[in-house]
Amino acid sequence: MNELRLAYSTLSPDAYKGLIDCKKALDKSGLTKELIELINLRVSQINGCAFCLDLHASSLRASGVSNKKIDTLAGWQVSHHFSDSERSALAWTESVVNIANSLAPDPLFNDLKHHFNDEQISDLTIAIGLMSAFNRIAIALRQ
Repeated sequence: MNELRLAYSTLSPDAYKGLIDCKKALDKSGLTKELIELINLRVSQINGCAFCLDLHASSLRASGVSNKKIDTLAGWQVSHHFSDSERSALAWTESVVNIANSLAPDPLFNDLKHHFNDEQISDLTIAIGLMSAFNRIAIALRQ
């Protein structure tokens, strides 16, 4: 991206710390690190955040996720590299990121219940919103 427009982490330290604290809480949730990173990468693909794409793809690779899985994430619907629970989470992710058009439909939410408990669904939804916030800040202020 271009040069950083504003040093938001130092200009808004309490607000930025709140985002980081939320991330740390999600890291301790009942969701796997791999699933959270897949969600973060998919959200960043949709939102077009180059900084976050690099960050989360690198994190997945460093944790041993195959390049094929990472490389086919944008086409997860037709890739055989994703489990049913990952597919459900990814469908929900796309719906929440595009909520103005999707309105987070009941069938997608109900499918989550086959794979995740209520706390995990809540954490998943917060993770999607948090990554969207990070993307929007990074893109707007040129991370």
